[in-house]
Amino acid sequence: MPLPFSKPHHADTPIRKYSTTLIFLTLSLLLFGCSQSVQATPVPNTTATIEFTATPAVIRYSGENNFIFLSIEENGYAHLFIQSENSQDLPLTRITSGDWNDIAPALSPDRTKLAFASDRTGFWDLYVMDLQSGEAAQITNSPAYDSAPSWSPDSQWLVFETYINDNLEISVVSVNDRAQPILPITEDPASDHSPVWAPDGRNVAFISTRGGDSDVWLANLDLTGEERYQNLSNTPFASENHPVWNYNGSQLLWASTSQTIGFSGLYIWNVNDPNRSAHWIGDGSWGAWNETAEKVIAVTNSANQNYITAYDINGKLLISPTPLNGRVRGLTWSFANLPNPLPNLFVKAAGAALPVLWSPVVTNGDDTPNQRWYVVPVYDVQAPYPQLHDLVDESFNALRNRMIIETGWDVLASLENAFIPLTASLDPGLEEDWLYTGRAFAINSLMADTGWMVTLREDVGAQTYWRVYVRATIQDGSLGEPIHNAPWNLSARYELDPRTYEQGGKYAAVPSGYWVDVTALNATFNWERLPALPNWRTYYRGARFTEFALTSGMDWYSAMQELYPLEALITPTRVLAPSLTPTRTSTPTETPRPTRTPRPTGTATLSPTPALPTETPLPSETPLPSPTPPTVIPQ
Repeated sequence: MPLPFSKPHHADTPIRKYSTTLIFLTLSLLLFGCSQSVQATPVPNTTATIEFTATPAVIRYSGENNFIFLSIEENGYAHLFIQSENSQDLPLTRITSGDWNDIAPALSPDRTKLAFASDRTGFWDLYVMDLQSGEAAQITNSPAYDSAPSWSPDSQWLVFETYINDNLEISVVSVNDRAQPILPITEDPASDHSPVWAPDGRNVAFISTRGGDSDVWLANLDLTGEERYQNLSNTPFASENHPVWNYNGSQLLWASTSQTIGFSGLYIWNVNDPNRSAHWIGDGSWGAWNETAEKVIAVTNSANQNYITAYDINGKLLISPTPLNGRVRGLTWSFANLPNPLPNLFVKAAGAALPVLWSPVVTNGDDTPNQRWYVVPVYDVQAPYPQLHDLVDESFNALRNRMIIETGWDVLASLENAFIPLTASLDPGLEEDWLYTGRAFAINSLMADTGWMVTLREDVGAQTYWRVYVRATIQDGSLGEPIHNAPWNLSARYELDPRTYEQGGKYAAVPSGYWVDVTALNATFNWERLPALPNWRTYYRGARFTEFALTSGMDWYSAMQELYPLEALITPTRVLAPSLTPTRTSTPTETPRPTRTPRPTGTATLSPTPALPTETPLPSETPLPSPTPPTVIPQ
């Protein structure tokens, strides 16, 4: 059977594995700075980076003050963006830039300042930006992770999540008086995060896993002890996130991901009817109210794409889903006092050029028949077949280098699979897997058994996907972030609990430490996660939680035809593993037809059958008498 062509790769620099994190980081920086000797060749259907149009020196808008603030990931870093409610007035515009992350924007009640979290100094701290100048002042300063700020009604305090005592807790910090001590709101072994201050100033809603999974809880600041806390959502088979109050505190909006029953999406809980369950208004993983609480802007997700849309409080769709350039890391919607034109720092950030993360370098393949592509080796990678498609190997190498920088170790040095030849067999149900195309790889799943990898379950429609995290080697807060929500334990199905088996596992405790979101980092380099098989609950390998593919928008058959002729896909030949016990061929064979017995010849037959006597020939010198005609005897 014809196999894809394989040649030695072009002049890439091999990645060596070293024992110390410092060497890993140094090597990665050097690799980023090295230029390749082979010129890149443009290839259709391969997107390397997000493109932005030229930005004018001055950004003006009509004067409307209704703005949406977002944090969106691009090129592996999250930056702050602004957009007016009418996008034609002020389209989506970047207002921060740099090789760091700015997340979780929160507008102050006096509408003059924007609080957010950033790791621009190397550690995660809180900042407050003056919207008139664009200048940002640092509020917290510690190695501990600080994020998700929310303002008090008087704009003097921030409630936020912070990583202390090996888990996330809720605390309060003064904005203007740095001498004030940071005050704790929660002290629980569970993960407490995403706080929002109620407009009455005496209640804080937040997310906690103290009930086993992620629920919405309420902290009454006038109470102490366990009486302070109340579970508002109380959904054992769903995971809640991102609560937000409306303008007067009469309603609380949050996002929910259902695992068994109900709908995933945005829910509204009514404070005046606390015993009534929250009601669903529409799809979404993150939501925010407008000033009058008549509309809700929402972030919706497909498997590998974020969209922005809007509903009214009855669930009527107001804005068709519009695709965004990356994953959303924060969202708020309100009136804001911005100068017109926008501050120079905003204009400078909007015009910042994004670096090209990778570009394909095509191996010269003049001898390739029918314009088919090569698979090329990826160096210093342990895998059954350490090869990838020639159009995606540069993306893999760039991703690998970036992952070394973000995690402190070479996560992709050992793969469960890379390219799989068509003559090799994968597990049942994976006969049309992307690994056969050379455009996919699977991270070594053994890391999950050793505690270096965890997975969070995310259901998108009727399909199940996974968000994969790996542990950072340095645990001082300079690498990664704490995991907020409870991961999914796939191995719990073997605990002999029928319900756990039918669910395909159960929620696990939130692990301590700092972790890197591998799924988000892979998406930056165009590697998409793949859905689990429909039978993943009873078939562990069907979860497919470690596999990522760079499809370039193609379907599986089109990708396969880049490597194989069509005939190979119609009648593939599988090479079966040898069996120690011979087995009968299941295919029936035709019974031979009987053949004619040949006539005997003058040659004597073989013994033991005795030869028949033969007639003695007459001497040749004696002529035979000629025949005499018969005579008639007279009567």
